[in-house]
Amino acid sequence: MILAIDQGTTGTTCFVVDADGEPIGRAYREFQQFFPQPGWVEHDAGEIWATTRAVALDACDDAGVDPSDLDAIGITNQRETVCAWDPATGEPLHRAIVWQDRRTAGMCDRLRTDGHEPLIRERTGLVLDPYFSGTKIAWMLEHAPGLRERAARGTAVFGTIDSWLLFQLTGEHVTEPSNASRTMLFDLGTGAWDAELCELLGVPMRALPEVRPSIGGFGRVRDGVLGGATCPVGGVAGDQQAALYGQACLDRGEGKNTYGTGSFVLLNTGMAADAPGGRPTVHDGLITTVAWQIGARTVYALEASVFATGAAVQWLRDGLRIIDSAAETEALAGSLRSNDGVYLVPAFAGLGAPHWDPYARGTIVGLTRGSTRAHLARATLESIAFQTVDAVRAMEHAAGEDLRVLKADGGATANRWLMQFQADVLGVPVVVPAIHETTALGAAFLAGVGVGTWSQRDVTATWREAVRYEPAMSRDEAEALHVGWADAVSRSLRQVVPD
Repeated sequence: MILAIDQGTTGTTCFVVDADGEPIGRAYREFQQFFPQPGWVEHDAGEIWATTRAVALDACDDAGVDPSDLDAIGITNQRETVCAWDPATGEPLHRAIVWQDRRTAGMCDRLRTDGHEPLIRERTGLVLDPYFSGTKIAWMLEHAPGLRERAARGTAVFGTIDSWLLFQLTGEHVTEPSNASRTMLFDLGTGAWDAELCELLGVPMRALPEVRPSIGGFGRVRDGVLGGATCPVGGVAGDQQAALYGQACLDRGEGKNTYGTGSFVLLNTGMAADAPGGRPTVHDGLITTVAWQIGARTVYALEASVFATGAAVQWLRDGLRIIDSAAETEALAGSLRSNDGVYLVPAFAGLGAPHWDPYARGTIVGLTRGSTRAHLARATLESIAFQTVDAVRAMEHAAGEDLRVLKADGGATANRWLMQFQADVLGVPVVVPAIHETTALGAAFLAGVGVGTWSQRDVTATWREAVRYEPAMSRDEAEALHVGWADAVSRSLRQVVPD
């Protein structure tokens, strides 16, 4: 039995997976979001651990499995979110700064003005944006009283959410390359923390976790931490890389889109040896990242990151309170014959690929007196699809070939209206797997391969198609709708004046 922990932006999901790769137990809980200032997003790291532990035990209970019977644990996590804690006590020293947080936009502007962007881009494969962890750590060190001194003494350490959970489970301060490569402190070529980048951002290397391969070698669960579990943590990867693995995109040229709080299109680009010059290629508007590392073999991916998709639906529910559940949007959108010119650009935390504008803000255009909550629901679902189109088009341009099919996963794949609209505006089939929660499944597979329960061939054989959505809209209509979307996006850009 494998326990898969999927620690996400708004909640934690855990699955217990049997030897056939089938989920037999599941549990989920949300946790509190903090918004101290406009553009700031924080989590309570202590609450994340408490929620994760409780959900893991609930999933075991749902499966009728005692934690002591677990063979391994796999972890996947929201990426870029940064925690700081005392390595002696395990107590958080600051609220976690979430990947959506934009407080370091000014810091990124200064780094760009000072000419550091080419170095960061070439070493890390990332764009210079507050999305990534490095400037978040730098902000903590600058603003949290006494934290810089503690980090210099070794009494404060940092890590992404995987590292935080691993520390709580095993007592080891470790991470792996798919998460490390999202920090803006990790050299893709050497596969190690980069001393020059750490010095540039003022981050002491001694406060960063040890980087180990994505499969195997993370330590065993400490006695009493998770019921009677004492099994190893067999595999770890960032959420989007885990979804790529769970979608069985193990070969170069295979890709997927995950619909979660944000949406993320990833394309497996193979090993560095497959690229010109033996180093991963960097493309404008896109991210080059580590997919996973197995032993000494590192696989890379090209990524287009969209910041707010499921988060926009959550805003309808929790912010505007015009729906009680995300599922309501399907019927609301379907109740209209068209969008009537209403578009929503959910740039609540700026825009990601391909625009990379931290100063963009949420925008609604086309409202009339006849607009209803159905128009807002439809505009929100359409925004998810249109942002995916923009991401895919950028990736097609970089790869030099058109997408033939989109493998889709994540919670929004349950929305049939959205999946059909996605196929319509993208112009290719959208395929949903039999198991929607492929992020958690990817974590389970990584752990299972790590402890010898499965081989990578087994991972490929387990994947099954459940639903296929074929395009049904004319290309002229799809393109006309996208023109309206592009106009709305142009109105959302650079709305905030930098300090």
